[in-house]
Amino acid sequence: MASVSILCVMLVLSRVESCYLPNSLHLFVPQEIQVGHEITRVEVSDCDIDSLQVTLTDSDFAVRGNGAVVAVKPLTMEAKGRTFSVLAQDTRGPQSEMVVHLYKSPQDPRKGFLKRSKRRWSPPPFNILENDKGIFPKNIDKIVSDSEAKHRVYYTISGPGYNQHPVGVFTLDTNTGMLSVNKPVDREEFPQFVLTAEVFDVITKQPTDEPLDIHIIVDDENDNAPQFKSPLSYSVLEKSKPRAEVGKVEATDRDQPGSLHVKIRYSLLTGLDLFAIDPATGVITTVTDTLDREVKDKYNVVVQIKDMDGAVNGLSSTGTAVITVGDINDNPPTFTKASYDATIMENQSDKLLLRIPVEDKDLVNTPNWVSKFLITKGNENGYFRIERDPKTNEGLLYVAKPLDYEKNKNINLEIMARNEADLTGTTAQWLTIPVKVAVTDEDEGPEFTAPSVRYVVKENVKNGTLLGSYTALDPETKSSDGIKYYKVSDPGSWINIDRNNGEVKVANTIDRESEMVKDGLYPVIVKAVDASSKTGTGTIILQVEDENDNAPKIPTSLLLVCEKEGELGSVLVVAEDMDQSPFSAPFIFSLPSDHDGKWSVKRYNDTAATLQHVKDLPTGTYDVPLYVSDLQGFGKKQTAKVRICECRNGQCLNKPLSISLGPMALLAMLLPLALLLLLCLLLAFFCVTRREKIEVEDTGDSGGILLTSNTEAPGEEVDSSLIIVPTSCVDQPVKGSVKGSVVNAGWMGNKSGSTLGVQDIQDSAMYNSAFVTTDTKEYNSQFNAGHLLGSGMTFDNRNLMQGSSFLHTWQTNGRYLHQKLAFLGTEEDGRYADDIIHSYGFEGVGSAAGSVGCCSDYDDNDTLDFLNTLGPKFKTLAGVCTKT
Repeated sequence: MASVSILCVMLVLSRVESCYLPNSLHLFVPQEIQVGHEITRVEVSDCDIDSLQVTLTDSDFAVRGNGAVVAVKPLTMEAKGRTFSVLAQDTRGPQSEMVVHLYKSPQDPRKGFLKRSKRRWSPPPFNILENDKGIFPKNIDKIVSDSEAKHRVYYTISGPGYNQHPVGVFTLDTNTGMLSVNKPVDREEFPQFVLTAEVFDVITKQPTDEPLDIHIIVDDENDNAPQFKSPLSYSVLEKSKPRAEVGKVEATDRDQPGSLHVKIRYSLLTGLDLFAIDPATGVITTVTDTLDREVKDKYNVVVQIKDMDGAVNGLSSTGTAVITVGDINDNPPTFTKASYDATIMENQSDKLLLRIPVEDKDLVNTPNWVSKFLITKGNENGYFRIERDPKTNEGLLYVAKPLDYEKNKNINLEIMARNEADLTGTTAQWLTIPVKVAVTDEDEGPEFTAPSVRYVVKENVKNGTLLGSYTALDPETKSSDGIKYYKVSDPGSWINIDRNNGEVKVANTIDRESEMVKDGLYPVIVKAVDASSKTGTGTIILQVEDENDNAPKIPTSLLLVCEKEGELGSVLVVAEDMDQSPFSAPFIFSLPSDHDGKWSVKRYNDTAATLQHVKDLPTGTYDVPLYVSDLQGFGKKQTAKVRICECRNGQCLNKPLSISLGPMALLAMLLPLALLLLLCLLLAFFCVTRREKIEVEDTGDSGGILLTSNTEAPGEEVDSSLIIVPTSCVDQPVKGSVKGSVVNAGWMGNKSGSTLGVQDIQDSAMYNSAFVTTDTKEYNSQFNAGHLLGSGMTFDNRNLMQGSSFLHTWQTNGRYLHQKLAFLGTEEDGRYADDIIHSYGFEGVGSAAGSVGCCSDYDDNDTLDFLNTLGPKFKTLAGVCTKT
């Protein structure tokens, strides 16, 4: 195969174009290309030779005068090949381009891949035209093998376009090797095809040569119009200078890259009076500085993109670009009125005085529109402040401090309105407006001649010293008549102010070192009250000057001296003085003249001295007298407590200490013992003082009247209801009768509800005798109550808790008394009247015998003479009751 291919290019002229070149050229070249190696040759005709220019896009190659394309330096072909373009243009038409594709030649003898001598078995790539209307099938070229010289052969092909997708694009005459195309092909879908050709012997069916790849290149046709890649939306600030960039139009074309079919030219079809576009880059710019957002804030411009570099036969597309004009602050806010008037009562503050509306043409809610208000004149004393209403963009004028009608009846203000952003693109300035504020009068309280007054006073000044006079005036009358003065705040009660004339005098000792004095100043707040009870306040400031009334003091805490072997220890003593200079430091430290000679003191600095023992001293605590005086020589003798000890890391070592109990611990231990001892004494006392039992001997002639009692209580209180007289004995009460008495208190006809109760009385069955059973039941029922019959006294039942023997005793006595009372109830002789039971209310009051209620009934006029008639045994019982 020859290494050089010669291309004769016939220039096909259209009605408007000349020097037109084929779109592409595919060539095989050696792997190693030497300098001067001719690749191909370009021949042109029908061109303007004088103006014709042929150029290459690859600097490794050059075009000679005869049209030969040669290498200008040694090159090595890579497997992927190499591509460059040949450009031809004269003055009669646009530029033409031919893309040259170089491939490494498969005939390299070093590879030994194919052994053939005819060029047709290794042809360059075949070219077909995209969208060819042709008459199909249309022959492309023949495939010829060198083996035809020795064999009778036939050919086969395989690959995309034949038996792979897209199937049926190509056909092959197996006998002649003619390759044909059967239908139009779209290059944007299938830019090239690679088919594998093989050759076989007709008889043996065996391959007669190596397989060969056939490349079929689809030459591009300009069948795709360019398209916009992104939305055409741009913005530019108003009043922008000419040639200010608005945005860039980006477009793409599906045709063959690098060819004239994809070279796009940009142009504007509308808006040319305001905007321009670069035909090659698509950048839109302004052509004027008259864009005004307040006039028009958006423009629609038609953009055209056309391939073939804008040639007449190029394909084009159009789109509408939306250009938004951005805002700049070229319009200052304007007032709706020329001036404003306002009225305010004096002494008012933080009150809205005026609303000032403004208008602004700039974009709403941007820094170019948001207003800011300034008081440029008339507010030197800060009586006013102005803010912005965020909802309405209005100015809000407030009174910041109370105004005084007597000082300012009218105030003229000047207010400026501006924006957050500075003005730009305009010669306009910020506008101002006058505001006249009228202050109205109000009946006010008195005002002091000054908000505060200062008096210089030395501390410890004598009480009653006159410091000055602090008075107030009525703002309307300018007089102080009728004004009274009072203190509002005086923490130390250091001054008095005269209620009538405002004279200020010292009332108590003034101490500059007091906590109430801050930086030497002591404030006192006073008030003035006029006849209408209106008030005004002022401040008296005492500037207290220092006196030398405080001597320097050394610390009272224990000072530590660490004992060092072979050295005498020392400690730093620091003094403090509450006075100020020159009544304080530097201090003078000295030992009194009568010191013991064990210590020495040496100045360390203005406020401290070094205290050192001059002799070896044992460990322990020492009281060292020191005399410390200030700069003026004022001082006193003081005692420094110093401890000498063995130290470790600056701390005294604690020696073992004996453990001892304090007085409170001893008291806590002895108190339980004392309580235990007291308890034992109380128990012993109760045992010793226990009442002894008295045994009463029964001689047998008592008839059961006196019975032995084991009760240790102080006598027994007898319920008279236990002594029952049968209802059958008497009917009517007579002299000496017991009806209606204590004996009959339990009868159904008696209204008394008082009984003497016991909780452990046995069942009435225990009292069985010859007497009527109903009497026994009546006796038992009356014994269960807790009251004395015939009286209002109530007893504790627990004093009557007895056993069955107690009940038996009373049953025996009941029988005896029952017989006796029955006898006395019928006796008319009054000599037995004292021997009967009488009603009583309380048996203990006024009785010398204590509780002797077992057989008697008496009141305050009764006597105990009846005891003398009861016999000796009963007297003994009475004696026992009397002792207890």
